[in-house]
Amino acid sequence: MKKIIFIVIGVLVAGGLVAAMVYKQQSGYTKVLTATVVRQDLSAVVSGTGQIKPKTYVNLGATAMGRVTHLYVKEGDRVTKGETVATIENVQQQAQVNGQQATISAARTDIASYVANEKTSEANLEHARADLEQKKLDWDRAQALYKDGILAKQDFDAKKAAYDLSVASVSQAQAQLNQAKAQTDSARGHLQAAVSTLEANRDLLNRTMSIAPFDGIVTNEPVREGETVVEGIQNTEGSTLMTLADMSIVTAEVKVDETDIVNVRLDQAAEITVDALPGKIFHGHVTLVGDQALLRSSGIATSQSTSGTEEAKDFKVVVTIDGDMTDLRPGLSCTAKITTAHKTNVLSLPIQALTMHDPAMDNVKNSGRVEAATSAPVKPNPVQGVFVVQKDKKGKLRSQFVPVTTGITGTTEIEVLSGLSQGQEVVSGPYKVLRDLKAGSLIKRDTLKPGTSSSSTT
Repeated sequence: MKKIIFIVIGVLVAGGLVAAMVYKQQSGYTKVLTATVVRQDLSAVVSGTGQIKPKTYVNLGATAMGRVTHLYVKEGDRVTKGETVATIENVQQQAQVNGQQATISAARTDIASYVANEKTSEANLEHARADLEQKKLDWDRAQALYKDGILAKQDFDAKKAAYDLSVASVSQAQAQLNQAKAQTDSARGHLQAAVSTLEANRDLLNRTMSIAPFDGIVTNEPVREGETVVEGIQNTEGSTLMTLADMSIVTAEVKVDETDIVNVRLDQAAEITVDALPGKIFHGHVTLVGDQALLRSSGIATSQSTSGTEEAKDFKVVVTIDGDMTDLRPGLSCTAKITTAHKTNVLSLPIQALTMHDPAMDNVKNSGRVEAATSAPVKPNPVQGVFVVQKDKKGKLRSQFVPVTTGITGTTEIEVLSGLSQGQEVVSGPYKVLRDLKAGSLIKRDTLKPGTSSSSTT
């Protein structure tokens, strides 16, 4: 029994010694997560959320007041340019067109009658001119005979009267012809006026028929047959019959945060995902970058807002989708990831490894110098850099702060322009440790995954 007690006591003492040695070795060490500087391809991506919209769409509004008599299409139907998609009651407009067509037909008949009368007047004028020519010859002969004393005075006067009558007949026939031509011209003018009135009546009739302005798809149809619609007047919006969208060119209209918009340019490539189509990626390119900031809470442009409250702002970006778009519908929620920069085979490290640190403060604390109360405080001057893992002369791991300059930022990595070389090991976390870490501190690699260390210590 005593032997067993001595054995247990020996085990406990040995365990205590081992624990003390382990504690002594680990005291003064800071557990850190590390990463390696590597070369890889990096892409800077800006994200924005919005909805799918066709590049061209139109709300077909009522252009006449009345009852909807026919809707020839329904939501989801495809229409072609020039197709009649809806009609409004048009009894009055059709009657006006028919009446005007009858007026034009009667006017054309009148013109034909006036033209015939004009021809008759021309014939009468030719007959009067021929008769005048004959009477002129008789008059000239009578004058010669009367001068020679051969023709009696009575006959001479008769020839003179006949000649004068023929001259008057020609003048009368010419006047009748001019009158006939004037009547014809007047009838033609009335016909032209009637044709213009017919065009106006046909326009009123056409306003009762809604025509598709382009090939597209019906995306909205808020009215039903039998409902009464009204046209817009001045600032009053009229009834909307339906909305047509040209789905040959589809866009994703998204909002990008104001801090990211400076990196967005035209023709940059983008990937679009749609909430309703999980797992499917659409490709496109930027075709519009808005220059007006939009208030995130209301979507109103800052130039139109009367509020002076500072709040987050977004900018509109339009991405035109390339390739197959058969599954897309207007209004679907989407997310666009725009590649603003891309580099191949560049030095990179995890973004979380970057920190702001002031090396001068390390020197003050490491020297143990205490500033006098009257001395001026040391102004912090933090610089961007990372803590590199290095071995000291005794083989222990220590942190060394190295300033670095960076380039483009990827999803989880950032480009290193200077300060580091490939293969170097840097401290990447945890954040609380990295924030308070000092240059020259003893460190130890934490082999536990993030999140497990905290749970293991509780």
